[in-house]
Amino acid sequence: MSEIFCAVQGEGPYVGARQAFVRFVGCNLDCSYCDTPLDEPDHCLFEKVPGSGEFEKLSPLLCASDIEEKIRSFNDLHSVSLTGGEPLLHAEFIRELDLPAPVYLETNMTLPEKAKVVKDSVDYVAGDVKLPEEFEGSNFVEHIERTYQCFRTLRSNQHRDCFCKIVVTSSTKPADVMDVVAQISDYISCVVLQPVTQYTRATDIQTILSLQENLLEIKNTLIIPQTHKMWGCL
Repeated sequence: MSEIFCAVQGEGPYVGARQAFVRFVGCNLDCSYCDTPLDEPDHCLFEKVPGSGEFEKLSPLLCASDIEEKIRSFNDLHSVSLTGGEPLLHAEFIRELDLPAPVYLETNMTLPEKAKVVKDSVDYVAGDVKLPEEFEGSNFVEHIERTYQCFRTLRSNQHRDCFCKIVVTSSTKPADVMDVVAQISDYISCVVLQPVTQYTRATDIQTILSLQENLLEIKNTLIIPQTHKMWGCL
């Protein structure tokens, strides 16, 4: 773990919901727009008083009971966000957690076997799709098939909400977005188009509005930027 704190969700359809965040270390991808350090930390930062900016340094090798204790110190949580990095790298650990609020999993949807491990342990799934322009690897076809498998496993049902988030940059090809959403539309509640926060790489407004209009013929589609960056929350 690198961080445990309480704030509000800054992305997607649950923007503004009060959450505890548990940030896992490590990721199986290397996306060009990623804003999360990937280096192994020397400690885990725990912010006891939300928004105080005062952190206690803990061991990064926390056991499940340690995390549960820290999370229980926060009140009135909508959910507990498991973020990263890529939390599914730690799927077996996640399955053992006994948290005091619903579990909100933020994942890149590329580890289908790990998704099977946690499918009955999560209540919300924010599935972040990586398109060809951002994919760092040699076999995109294999990558996107793993993504589809994850959405099938973690699909929305009466017990779980799964939605798709796609970061839109100036390199994003609308046809790629349409193809992906067509494949997963039966598994998700909505699509979130997230304009990239790095303004030098942002697409123009007309392009993203046109993409939304076309996607609305397939699935409910929202345009939501990273709101936490606007007010300096995270």
